Amino acid sequence: MTLPRPGWFQVWMAAIRPRTLPLSMTPVVAASVLGWVQTGQVRPDVILAALVTAVGIQIGTNLHNDAVDGLDGTDDDTRVGPVRVTQQGWLPARTVFRAAHLTFACAFLAGLYLCILGGWWLLLPGVASILAGYAYSAGPLPLSRYPFAELFVILFFGLVAVGGVAWVYTGTLGLAAVLLGLAVGFPAAAVLMVNNTRDREGDARAGRRTLAIVLGRRGATKAYRFLLLGGVIAALFLALSDLAYLGAVASLACVPLAFRLAEAFRTADDGPAFNRLLARTSAYTVSLAAAIGLGLVVMRTAFF
Repeated sequence: MTLPRPGWFQVWMAAIRPRTLPLSMTPVVAASVLGWVQTGQVRPDVILAALVTAVGIQIGTNLHNDAVDGLDGTDDDTRVGPVRVTQQGWLPARTVFRAAHLTFACAFLAGLYLCILGGWWLLLPGVASILAGYAYSAGPLPLSRYPFAELFVILFFGLVAVGGVAWVYTGTLGLAAVLLGLAVGFPAAAVLMVNNTRDREGDARAGRRTLAIVLGRRGATKAYRFLLLGGVIAALFLALSDLAYLGAVASLACVPLAFRLAEAFRTADDGPAFNRLLARTSAYTVSLAAAIGLGLVVMRTAFF
């Protein structure tokens, strides 16, 4: 169904998808807390540069996905998710593509500052993250069409994002950064699982083989629960790895919420229900990272 075109600001907000941005900001903030625990330093310049890089890659990916899915027919009148501006005809695809390229360029420039601080080898994961943003919807093997997209979310929203910031702080990539990366990466992948389970019928018609399609409804429910609780488990391993990180046990406060979300996922049966769950899962990701971060701050302030 074609909707009336809103004002330009609302159109661009729909294209950018601001509700997804906390997922890219969360690992930066969490890694910065870890960096402070390890070094005793707060680096506003690192935080700002990393946020611009991460958010820029997220926005660029969203824009590129909007244009590609609008052109190839994946987004059509049967779509049950949030509105897409290319499919609605609110913006021409070439305009959305240009905005995506500009946003990726801004992310790259901000990432160069992190390379100056942490070493030019950081270009490798940085460029890989941007290429993954392009490859999510396009290229010979679009990630969004195959059952390994959730793994890439864990990799780039978790391990790469946390590991890169932690490296700039300390010059090392230790076990703590890996575990924290998993703690924020697992629930971020759960967000994608909600999205793909909601869209599984349309994706199947478009020839996609997402993990939600491969696993089926019951398997997707189990995977979603695993991803939510996997973040808590990774945080508990972080807490056990060193006394300095014991505050990460605060992640246990999110376990009841994880089970409530898993039940809501099991019973969701239409687009609006999945859309509400999408927002709640994003909030869970932020809440889990906040619990871990707050626990780490309290522990260090009180005992170190």
